[in-house]
Amino acid sequence: MSDIPHALAAVKQRIAESARAAGRDAAAITLVAVSKTHDADAIRPALAAGQRVFGENRVQEAKGKWPRLKEEFPEVELHLIGPLQTNKVRDAVALFDVIETVDRPKLARALADEMERSGRSIPCLLQVNTGREPQKAGLDPDSVDSMLRLARDEYRLPVIGLMCIPPADQDPAPHFRLLADMAARHGLAVISMGMSSDFPTAIGLGATHVRVGSAIFGARDYG
Repeated sequence: MSDIPHALAAVKQRIAESARAAGRDAAAITLVAVSKTHDADAIRPALAAGQRVFGENRVQEAKGKWPRLKEEFPEVELHLIGPLQTNKVRDAVALFDVIETVDRPKLARALADEMERSGRSIPCLLQVNTGREPQKAGLDPDSVDSMLRLARDEYRLPVIGLMCIPPADQDPAPHFRLLADMAARHGLAVISMGMSSDFPTAIGLGATHVRVGSAIFGARDYG
């Protein structure tokens, strides 16, 4: 855990270098530190080093560690970056500050209804399955236009951007380019793409948010 602040600093340095190489301002790129499977004790060194934006995959796991951490560090911004079931929507809206994985009308409607009920408006991203992988969550690229109209115009969901996870066995660049082009076409400001292995490429192609976990916290224990 003593290595976490050094690893975090190294990732931030790589973000700055990648932004400079792309002619971009590093301040326009948000690092989402992916803390899934890591407990509160592992997260605290990153918080102590000044990191304030984190990503979690599962609502139940996040509920077990983040309420207390957010009491200690109220300026934390917590992103849900994993699939969301409609029966977890109430908990998700209560805990998270950004939901990056809206991928179907039923979920969009449930989120909009819960935000209206709770009075808490949570910025959302549509997750796009750029590789059209049948086992992976996310919208087919061809359905993004209609889903965006439905979510924003009919449900009044605050959609601010797009997110993707390219196929692990493919060059991520075409997927990042596709997502950035779709975001630009719809005037969406947030483009969440790039992880530990490929975030410099994502920054070069316009990412505003990169989701980095293992490069900061080390390998995850899924046991």
